[in-house]
Amino acid sequence: MHMRSTLVAILAAVSLSTGAAHAQLNTKHKGPAPAPSAAPQQQPQGDAAPANNAPQATWVARCGSMGRGAPLECAIEQSAVLAKTGQLFIQVNVRVPGEGARAPVMQIQLPLGFNLPAGTKLQVDEGKTFDAPIQTCENRGCYASIPVSPDMLTALRSGKQLKVSFQNLAKETITVPMQLSDFGPAYDKIK
Repeated sequence: MHMRSTLVAILAAVSLSTGAAHAQLNTKHKGPAPAPSAAPQQQPQGDAAPANNAPQATWVARCGSMGRGAPLECAIEQSAVLAKTGQLFIQVNVRVPGEGARAPVMQIQLPLGFNLPAGTKLQVDEGKTFDAPIQTCENRGCYASIPVSPDMLTALRSGKQLKVSFQNLAKETITVPMQLSDFGPAYDKIK
């Protein structure tokens, strides 16, 4: 009888601690990060700034393969996080397919809770605007993808800022700037 009551007490303690951890987890991550409201064509005021006064975001190069015999695939990426929470807001990834002379591809991870039919738009400095259609959404966000044309690659290499724009549910345009100062050297590492 004593062993049974000890087992019940242990199960209750485990249940309470996992319930508390689950409640704590839910308060930290109450679903997707809400898109900040901004007036049309304005940049979010501080919301997409690097967390904890971190230095300006840079392009990071990564290479990997699915296995020993698989071709090497490389990518560069840059992320924008919400200053208040440190949550990922947008991530831009440019990858070079491992096989053949195929063109690089840009994939953009966007937060949930935005106007899907409007899609997303990309613009380097004040140049041409590129439409990046939304391909899929999951619990981490929505993804848009666009092949990187030679003209777009030239603009990215020589530009100062890539602007990623989309609309929130109120159809207000949110524009997130991504710096390009080190795009060229990072891209040279992976091509």
